[in-house]
Amino acid sequence: MTKEEMLKRISELETINDQLLSEVHHLDRILRQIGFEEGLKTLKAAAHELMEDQGDPPED
Repeated sequence: MTKEEMLKRISELETINDQLLSEVHHLDRILRQIGFEEGLKTLKAAAHELMEDQGDPPED
């Protein structure tokens, strides 16, 4: 891979990263608006609790 190709790929990955971060922040704001006090963090904790209640411990 040439230097130009690597720089182009880095630029593409930075764009994708920016888009994903934007989506995560948007989702976090929506979750806070509907009552998840700490957004994604609270949703994740609730999902883990449900999984444990069903006898399926979370993988992370």
